[in-house]
Amino acid sequence: MQTMKFAMPTKIFFGKNCIREHHDIFTLGKKALLVTGRHSAKINGSQDDVEAVLRGNHIPYAVFNEVDSNPDIPTVYKGAAAAKAEGADFIIAIGGGSPMDAAKGIALLACQDIAENDLFSGTYAEKVLPMIHIPTTSGTGSEVTPYSILSNHLAQTKSTIATPLIFPAYALLDPAYQKKLPVSITVNTALDALSHNIESALSIKINPLIGQIAQSGIKQIGECLPALAEGGFTEEIRAKLMYGSLAGGLCIAHTGTNIVHSLGYSLTYFRNIDHGRANALTIASYLHFIAAGAPEKVSSILSAMQFNNIEQFRQYIDQILGKKEDFTVSELQKYTQIALKAKNINTSLIAPDESAVMGFYTDSLLR
Repeated sequence: MQTMKFAMPTKIFFGKNCIREHHDIFTLGKKALLVTGRHSAKINGSQDDVEAVLRGNHIPYAVFNEVDSNPDIPTVYKGAAAAKAEGADFIIAIGGGSPMDAAKGIALLACQDIAENDLFSGTYAEKVLPMIHIPTTSGTGSEVTPYSILSNHLAQTKSTIATPLIFPAYALLDPAYQKKLPVSITVNTALDALSHNIESALSIKINPLIGQIAQSGIKQIGECLPALAEGGFTEEIRAKLMYGSLAGGLCIAHTGTNIVHSLGYSLTYFRNIDHGRANALTIASYLHFIAAGAPEKVSSILSAMQFNNIEQFRQYIDQILGKKEDFTVSELQKYTQIALKAKNINTSLIAPDESAVMGFYTDSLLR
């Protein structure tokens, strides 16, 4: 019998009006710092609901709304300074992956003096501000992971703080906040969630329990693929996408991501391509590579999405991505060297060598 482990310290509430229905959990401390993007949390109503609950609980709060897409290291240090200045003793993250990832870095740095050179070391004191996370997109699953992914300008890529310390205490998921989410963001975040589930399913760290969760996430997102291509996002579709994102987060919390994310980081860092789109650009080539050695694994993934083969999947991805960005061979050679240095380069069921990594790029982006 295979040995397994599963740990999820985050308590999850999923459903309509879950913030107001679980108002009692917003008492993790005496003052909250709300970490958000520039505008979206106000536009979709999630921040108003959080503020109403805090006022009802007589909990004062401050707002740090300076998180941009792909938050960087200076942003989390600035947010930590704000938390200290405000005397906040717990964090509420509201938004997509960017505010949630930033919030984790802020929660850690608000309690510990960590030099930038040591930020990704993995060695930290047992001190962090407790967190509540409220995702308002269906992509990263950051509300249930121990990762904070930040743009690292020194390394010219994205780097990851990885520690169980930054698991949120609570995650509240209400698909209603995504009712007015633009189509492009809906598509790109869904592709990110899909890549999480697929990469986890094809990880050397997979176990039967995580495998079942990943398969369920792939199936739920698979049922939404026509809507992603054609539009028409019903309440049911939004709920399925949010479940798929949650499943992906639960999976990568245990397996991590693999080469698809490493490939995508350079596309995002150097070309400002949305993270989910960046993953999707190479994922069909990745499946083709894995299918050479583990065809049954890839077949199971494709079947869950109602595709008969990889080429059908590739055609679908090409359709929803539209016109691809132009790249030169020298660009892709540079990105290949960066990807080869990633920690997760060898976590796939089949580890790619330098030729395979360059092949992912050229097959996907120079076709």
